[in-house]
Amino acid sequence: MANTFASTQTLKAYEDKIKAQVQEAKAKLEQVEATAKAKRADRELTAISDLNATKQNIDRKLQDLKKTHETYHARAKADINQDVATFKDSVNELAGKFTSQPARK
Repeated sequence: MANTFASTQTLKAYEDKIKAQVQEAKAKLEQVEATAKAKRADRELTAISDLNATKQNIDRKLQDLKKTHETYHARAKADINQDVATFKDSVNELAGKFTSQPARK
């Protein structure tokens, strides 16, 4: 029983860490989205829509992790970690395009 409690606590800490990372990237994505809308950057808005879908997929995987047998936690976490890293990199790359490109006329 104590082992299950420890496992639940560890899973909760992991979930909180991932949610914080995703929320930080999501906040940045929302800033990029506002800039993209102001500039009417259709290609970037499409990329933002895709990234929002990626975020929802990460959220779903976090929910699924709670139902996953402990045997598969390591693999599921590795998959989530990879998705979060890709999500954050994509958001940063997209944000970089807006900070490095001159305003359109």
